[in-house]
Order: sequence, then structure tokens, then C-alpha cells
Amino acid sequence: MQLQRRPSNKSLRSLDYLNVFLADVRDGVGPYLSIYLKASANWNPVQIGMAMSVSTIATVIAQTPAGALVDRLNQKRMLIVLAAVFVSIGCIAMGLFPTLPVVIGSQIMIGIAAAIFPPAITAITLGLVGHERLDRRVGRNETFNHAGNLLAATLAGLAGYFIARKAIFFLVAAMAVGSIISVRMIREREIDHELARGDGEESEEEDKEKHQHRYEGILELLSDRQILFFTVAVVLFHFANAAMLPLVGQELAQGKGTSDTVYMSACIIVAQLVMIPVSNLAGRFAHTARKPIFLLGFAVLPIRGVLYTLSDNPYFLVSVQILDGIGAGIFGVLSVLMVADFTKGTGRFNVTQGILNTAIGIGAGLSNVLAGFVVKSAGYNVGFLILAAIAVVALAVFWFCVPETKTGVNRKASHQKHLAKS
Repeated sequence: MQLQRRPSNKSLRSLDYLNVFLADVRDGVGPYLSIYLKASANWNPVQIGMAMSVSTIATVIAQTPAGALVDRLNQKRMLIVLAAVFVSIGCIAMGLFPTLPVVIGSQIMIGIAAAIFPPAITAITLGLVGHERLDRRVGRNETFNHAGNLLAATLAGLAGYFIARKAIFFLVAAMAVGSIISVRMIREREIDHELARGDGEESEEEDKEKHQHRYEGILELLSDRQILFFTVAVVLFHFANAAMLPLVGQELAQGKGTSDTVYMSACIIVAQLVMIPVSNLAGRFAHTARKPIFLLGFAVLPIRGVLYTLSDNPYFLVSVQILDGIGAGIFGVLSVLMVADFTKGTGRFNVTQGILNTAIGIGAGLSNVLAGFVVKSAGYNVGFLILAAIAVVALAVFWFCVPETKTGVNRKASHQKHLAKS
């Protein structure tokens, strides 16, 4: 009989607050940095591009080591605290000293911190509630995260308009402090760190043998074809998805004057508003099955790509972002749950997430490169259709090659059977 996880309301509520505050802290000031550097610091496009890309590169490089670190260390709350301090220092430094060395160094710090937050939050969540309640809890995490994004976007807009552009940097630093307070309110003794690394919920008899447990090597874990196909499907999904909104932004900027930023903000807000209920519902329905829900998330992406070719009307393009909200809301919940299912009992939950996120980051980066070349030579519609075609391939790989993972089968036992067959 498995032990029932019963964390206190204080810890669970603090986890809610943590997701709200970290919504705007994960990526630092994000797109606001380019506006600030162009309008207030008079940087040229090459310098701005370098500053924006270095954070992403640092995140991609750091994701797998960050996942391994979260798996290995019990001090997961302290990792979040340190990462939040990195973000806070980086944002304040960029706001006060917008020179190239300071901005580049700060962006690297923020990029490393951004790699730590997702696996640390997910590990703490799993360690608090266990596998059985993970689906609804991840859905709740994503709901509060998207609500935090809306709150942060509103506050950033108000601060930038009524105070100064650099006020946005201090807003993010203040939210980083809020995240530190929130994570410290989560009770350490209620986090099962063996469970948090995906080691599986254990019976009392199994608990006695915990120290004799041998974790599977990461190469053995990745020899599982189901995990590899899942990774391929997810990377193709992001390859198709990453360039769509930037291409929409470029279309909106053609002949729209200064209203292009208003329409782009509307695209982001519409998607976030849809993500809030979708994330919550995805977590609830995933309790019985994962694959049908995730298939819906995969299916809306090619439809979205085709719809973008039908009109360049700003109101139409903004309305299509409803589909982005559905897809992203489902993906944020189900990707975590399926990785947890695949790695249950292996002790490699967070490092597998790190490897997956690294592959996703590379795929997303290549997406923008490919889209840029295609649009330059053949136009926006061809670019959207090619991305939609890649999305169809992602849907097919997931549909035919990735199994349902919501079962009562112990993941470690099934993985050992796979190794024996191979």
C-alpha cells in the first residue's frame, strides 16, 4: 500500500504564490529589454540581438546540468532562492548600468537562473503531493503561472508608462524577492526528496530498502524508445510553434504604424487569458488519461498555422491566438506529467526534463532561423504552411509512436523489461 502524501495548506498555498511571482522572474525582463536598450540606451540592433540571445543560449546550455543538480540535491528551495537572487541582481544591474559587459553578464546570470526554476518547482511539487495528485497540482501551478504573467504584464506596462522604462527592471527584482519569501514558506520537512527526483512512491517495506536502491543511468533511460519518440514529437512541436508568433508580429508591423505593439500585446494577453482555464482543466482531465488531451494540444498547432494564411487582418490574427492559448495551456501541464510517468521509479525525473528542455530550446532556435529564410524567399504564407506541415509531423509521431502513460504499471519495472528485450 502506497504512502499518502498530505502536505499542509500552508505549503500548498505558498506554492501558489511561488508560481505567481516566478511567472515574470523566470526570463528576467524578457522583451522589455530590447525596448529599453533601443529607446533609452541607444544600442544598435546588433548589440541588442547579442544581449537578447545570450540569455537563451545560457539557458539551453544550463538546462541539463540544472536538472541533474535538482535530482542530486535536497536543497531545492535554496536553489530557487539563489536563482531568484541572480535574477534580482541582474535586473538591477542592467537598469542602473546599461553597458554591454554588464548587460551580457546579467543576461547570462538570468539565463542560468531560468534553467533552474522549472525543474526545481516541478520537483518540489512532486515531492509534496506525489504522483497520484501530480496532474491536478501541475494544472494548478500553470494556472497561477499564467495569472502571474497577466499581472506582471499589466504592472510592467503601468510602471513603464507612468514612472520610467527602467522601473520594469526593479519590478522584476521585487517579484524575485516575493518568490524568495514564498518558497521559504514551503515546509522543508513536507518535501519527499526521493519522490521529488521521480523515485516513485514506496510502501513501508520498500522504504526500508531505499538506501539499497540503484538509480538507472541516464543513458539506459534514454535507450527507451518511447521516451525518444516523445522527445522527437515535442521538439517538432516547438520547432513548428516557436516562429509563428514572431512571424505574426512582423505581419502586424507592415503598414500598421505604432499600433503594431498594441496588437502584439493583444496577442499575448489573449493567449494568456485562454491558458488560465485550459491549464486548470488539463490537469483535472489528465487524471484519467494523458494522451487524448495532449493530442488536442498537438492538433491545434497545424490548424493555427493554416489559419494565419487566410487573412492579415489584425483582429483576425489576434483571435487565432485563442488556439495558441489552448495548445500552450495543455502542453505546459501534460509534458510535465508524461515525463513524470516515463521516469517514475528511475530517480531521473528532473535530469530527463533538463535534456528535453535543452532539445526544445535548440529546436525553437532553429525554427526562427528556418522561418526567416523561408519568408525572405517565398513570403509569410509559405512560412506559415511549412510550420504547419512540421506540426502535422509532430502530431503523427505523437499519435502513432507515443503510448498512453497514465497506467498503474510501475515505470521502473516496465523499463527493465524493455532493457531485457533489447
